[in-house]
Amino acid sequence: MKILSITAGAANMYCGSCLRDNALAAELNRQGHDVILTPLYTPTRTDEENVSHERVFFSGINLYLQQKSAFFQKSLGGMERLLDSPTLLRWVSSRSMSVNPAELGALTISMLEGVSGPHRKEVDKLLEWATREAPPDVIHLPYALVISLAGPLREGLRRPVCCSLQGEDLFLNGLPEKYRRRAIELIQRQSDNVDAFLPVSAFYASLMSKYLGISEEKMFVTPAGINMDGHRYSFRREGRRYKIGYFARIAPEKGLHVLAEAYRDLRWQRGLEGTTLEVAGYMAPEHARYLADIKNKLKSWGLAGRMRYRGELTREEKIDFLQSLDVLSVPCTFDEPKGMFALEAMANGVPVVLPRRGAFPEIIENTGGGVLVEPDNPASLAEGIWSVLRDRDFAEQLRSAGYENVRKHYSIEQTAQRAAQIFQWVVEMWNWARVYGAAGK
Repeated sequence: MKILSITAGAANMYCGSCLRDNALAAELNRQGHDVILTPLYTPTRTDEENVSHERVFFSGINLYLQQKSAFFQKSLGGMERLLDSPTLLRWVSSRSMSVNPAELGALTISMLEGVSGPHRKEVDKLLEWATREAPPDVIHLPYALVISLAGPLREGLRRPVCCSLQGEDLFLNGLPEKYRRRAIELIQRQSDNVDAFLPVSAFYASLMSKYLGISEEKMFVTPAGINMDGHRYSFRREGRRYKIGYFARIAPEKGLHVLAEAYRDLRWQRGLEGTTLEVAGYMAPEHARYLADIKNKLKSWGLAGRMRYRGELTREEKIDFLQSLDVLSVPCTFDEPKGMFALEAMANGVPVVLPRRGAFPEIIENTGGGVLVEPDNPASLAEGIWSVLRDRDFAEQLRSAGYENVRKHYSIEQTAQRAAQIFQWVVEMWNWARVYGAAGK
């Protein structure tokens, strides 16, 4: 099966959706399908082999200029090719491109307007390029924020469209209210152009069905899935100098501040004097103050220097980091839809302690690799972490179950097989409808 898969670059950050899109495309190719992974906005950044196409459509520079001036909405020949250059996009995105929804309201709306908005030229460029390529059997969009591409691609290529759902609500809820309402309206209006939606969890299927008014009959759960290569069982060290880990974006919604308060409880109420808080993950410039505030709080609690921030990690560094931990916790303050950090921790035999919200109950039920606690409650989180650290037999049970079951339920091989089944079914329904429609005329 030939698949045109769209992905969306997130400037210079490791983005969970980009990582998942790339891993899925690579595995589908390995399983014998022919996937062209085409980036929008910026080149994608991954911690595995990047299988995306070199050309970038809807380049961030062009979108910004078209948003500001009608002059750039016209064909500009050589200047336009320069602004689309992946080299220039990499240079610019490493310095100044924002992915903060509070700053991207107008651009989000113009993207969702599609051919009726200021970026029609970009839609035409993508469609012209896709038409020149051997026509795909199916088109796959990364999320509903680019649903405006569904109609033109579906009509122009005369092929069905599928669309993943993997965290749009967090972005949409971060938009200023006037943009949020309009964005949801535009997505709802264009949802009929999508033949099937692929949410990353059963929780997210239910949430987005209500949030966007999409029939549950069009929802086909396709779990996040991770590449298990290199992940290995982490054997525990003796002694009481535990390492509590956090591996996610440094942002308020991921809950590092909640974990810091739980850590204070563990240090002073549980007597874990040698325990450290190990933190890693991408941090946008606007969240530097957030991290500094957490460090200052720890200092005021007499815990200066006990939290170590490692920054972004390569794939090898990520695995080594996870291998060093006794437990991992990312106590999100929102309903996380996929929890890839939890899957990666369990793939290394590391127990997880997570809030009872979003996709986390589903993940823990499927794997048995962790403990659920009350959301936004540092005391409950501390008790959950302590239950793992104080009981070696219980911790070993969680490690073994998580290690085994994350491979059983959340490998990228299974995700790709599931996606391929859905794509094939959609293609068959599309072909049947065309034959039936022609016969009925």
